[in-house]
Amino acid sequence: MPPYVRMGSIPRKRHIAHPQQPGFKSEGIYYEEVVTTAGFSRAYSMVYHLRPPTRVTRLGPAGTILSDFGDQPTLRDHLIKTRTMPRAGDPIEGRVVLLGNDDVTLARCRPDQPEQELFRNADADELVFVHSGRGLLQTMFGPLPFRDFDYIVIPRSTTYRLEFEPITGRVHQPPPVHQTFEAPGFVVCTFAPRMLDTDPEAIKVPYAHSNVQADEVLYYVRGRFGSRRGVEEASFTLHPRGIPHGPHPGTIAASKDARSTDELAVMVDTIRPLQLTRRAMQQDDPSYPLSWID
Repeated sequence: MPPYVRMGSIPRKRHIAHPQQPGFKSEGIYYEEVVTTAGFSRAYSMVYHLRPPTRVTRLGPAGTILSDFGDQPTLRDHLIKTRTMPRAGDPIEGRVVLLGNDDVTLARCRPDQPEQELFRNADADELVFVHSGRGLLQTMFGPLPFRDFDYIVIPRSTTYRLEFEPITGRVHQPPPVHQTFEAPGFVVCTFAPRMLDTDPEAIKVPYAHSNVQADEVLYYVRGRFGSRRGVEEASFTLHPRGIPHGPHPGTIAASKDARSTDELAVMVDTIRPLQLTRRAMQQDDPSYPLSWID
């Protein structure tokens, strides 16, 4: 059973009056809310409010993030360059969806303004990777500071606001060694700066790989990406199931004497095939599938 974490002012026992004076409408209490997943069969949270969390002051549209998926008649590898994507919107409305399926949506966001309103995603958990910048995540569970290269996990239905401040083994280890998160339908791995393989006969870059049951997305954060040529920072690559992918020609020999790598990248493997949005297609490099030809 997971342990409970106590933060702030809470009563001595669950589900009893937690006094505060004078209180909302002079009722003299903090208002308890029980936040559960899977009914009450999993770990849950109890939070206490100054006012009843059921109060609604106005109705309005919830807002949407555009996911305009395009036709993909050809199964091929993709290189989506987003480094020069213009800054726009806040950390919510500025999200540009690039890839998605029924389990996961992948977006890039380069906000040019802070988030003014509180936000709550009632449909999905959110995982934010902070490429650059630092700030504060304000939630009903308390504040959480963040900085460059942090992951931020925001459970579904958490009310929040993101405030940005201006800105190994002997031989190659397979991706599961680097797995950071697992969710229904996909996993997230982190390739961080590290020492490379130490065996005298080790090949320092990944082997060619055919993943017959998953699509693979890599987001390149920083550093020199030893197994790829022509891939710049803030690029996405998509290697769909059924097509072998691996190190570019020449990278095996070039990495022979390397002892470490400074690369930082995030990988997402999805069980269901991913679709590209029309915006992703606009950023796609059509020559990338041919880049393994010497």
